[in-house]
Amino acid sequence: MREISLDRLRTLVAIADCGSFAAAAQSLHLAPPTVSLHIAELESRIGAPLLSRTRGNVRPSPIGEALIARARRLLAEVESTLEDVSRQVQGLTGRVRLGASTGAIAHLLPQAIAQLRDLHPDIDVQIAVLTSQDTLSRLAQGTLDVGLVALPQAPATGLEIRPWRRDPVVAFLPADWQAPARVTPAWLAAQPLILNDANTRLSRLTSEWFALGGHRPTARIELNFNDAIKSLVAAGYGATLLPHEAGAPHADERVAMRPLRPALWRELGIAHRAGQVERATQHVLDALWRLKAR
Repeated sequence: MREISLDRLRTLVAIADCGSFAAAAQSLHLAPPTVSLHIAELESRIGAPLLSRTRGNVRPSPIGEALIARARRLLAEVESTLEDVSRQVQGLTGRVRLGASTGAIAHLLPQAIAQLRDLHPDIDVQIAVLTSQDTLSRLAQGTLDVGLVALPQAPATGLEIRPWRRDPVVAFLPADWQAPARVTPAWLAAQPLILNDANTRLSRLTSEWFALGGHRPTARIELNFNDAIKSLVAAGYGATLLPHEAGAPHADERVAMRPLRPALWRELGIAHRAGQVERATQHVLDALWRLKAR
């Protein structure tokens, strides 16, 4: 079955609006024979007359009126679709799929989203809570556009991974504990602990930090949700090690923070597919890069 060209439908609508083939040809910047050909092709495809022609006047037939009504809706939808796509190409709108850990989502990502909303309110950021490895896998599969991942990461074909932030990891302790000014692996290993889930990069970092002093403590509980961990610290359940970004709100008064000796750092990178990125994705990347030095 032959398809109906949008150009032919546009010609039919123009004739109905202008009242003649000649006027329609002029409005569409087409030669009059081309307009006649378009209608002949449409009538051949439909199998019925679409226009009734009398001296000095052209009117739609009943079948022509039905087709014209639907053609108007179809052409309006096409124009709307093209306008939406054009806005996306210009970076004025669009959808960006972003993967990040709960740690990054808790404080860093909301800042970037707030900036993005002020500058580009029609860009929709869809956030997935993922481990770094899951984020990189989905970027490679094309089901994510941007990822915040723990560093270091091995180079990945087709992906660009760049360092983004380096934030200190500190001890979060119940405020009523008698804690030293700087917490060491030996001191903290003797306390009840709340640590990150073993599948996270932060868990591996903290295990390496304890190992510097020859310790392998067992946590009372392992979680992968930093706010829940801090709530348990506030309740006096134990101590934890978590990153603390500059400018992040302090935990409640029931929680004290102490720097570590030796110091420990959580490094994050920004990952996306290599090559040219869509403008909406670039706007999200720009908002994230503005947080680099904070």
